[in-house]
Amino acid sequence: MPPDRQPDSTLRAPVRRETRVLGSRFLADAHTVTSAADAGARRRALEDEFPTATHHCWALRLRLPAGERELAADAGEPAGTAGVPILQALRRAGVINAQVVVVRWFGGTRLGKGGLARAYRDAARAAIEAAGTVAMIPVARLRLLGPVGQDGEVRHVLARHGGRILSAAYGDGGDADLVAEIPEAGVHAFVEELGRVTRGAWRHDEEGAPSGPPAGGG
Repeated sequence: MPPDRQPDSTLRAPVRRETRVLGSRFLADAHTVTSAADAGARRRALEDEFPTATHHCWALRLRLPAGERELAADAGEPAGTAGVPILQALRRAGVINAQVVVVRWFGGTRLGKGGLARAYRDAARAAIEAAGTVAMIPVARLRLLGPVGQDGEVRHVLARHGGRILSAAYGDGGDADLVAEIPEAGVHAFVEELGRVTRGAWRHDEEGAPSGPPAGGG
């Protein structure tokens, strides 16, 4: 990371906060996510948990190998009154790899477009503030390939450098294929030790990965 660049931040912990506006109930669920699939699974879980809600509106920000990605959905509310205000709350908090879903139960009084936007933004902001933020550690994703007989040694070396295994596959020919995540700052030292410990029997490819700590009626 360049010395003048501040580390990205994400949410410290998952949080829910409830607000009410003119009879409508807004439940904001703020949580970290690592991919669009992860975010989608969280939304589906909330839809299953609250099937009688009027709307499930959301926004997310992700840091991906190809760059930053932002998505938002009004989920039946008038265009621009829910997803974008939630996204604005995430931007203003400066958090990445995070999603906020705001579940609404209509209370019988229409809020108007301006009122809806404020209600969704305020609900998201309350949850984000309650969650708190933490600096993200930039990580690299490595593919590690070598003889399965040294698998345990490789895992020990990885652990010493703060890394973790994401997936492992083993071929019929006795080869191991591991995908690992490790702090960017420790990659060089890890690769050097990996070469010494395995006597060059293991090779690595850097894949690239996102930085990280460990979608009605107005």
